[in-house]
Amino acid sequence: MYPESLQPGDVVRVDGKASVQFQGECSMRFRVIRVDPRSTYDGWLWLEGYVLGPEGDPLQRRRIFVRREGLHAAV
Repeated sequence: MYPESLQPGDVVRVDGKASVQFQGECSMRFRVIRVDPRSTYDGWLWLEGYVLGPEGDPLQRRRIFVRREGLHAAV
């Protein structure tokens, strides 16, 4: 689970534990550019950011709805 202090610039690994939309996919690295401050379901949040390629370059901008417990610090 990712720390409570998720901020723009953080890079996280998103996998199937984050949402059913990522079931069956390999985990992806995601650079957060915005955390939506609006309240959602308990433990869920909207993130805006970039899917990162193998070299860390941004490949696609996305907005994703994920469970916090499915986010992990990217190494």
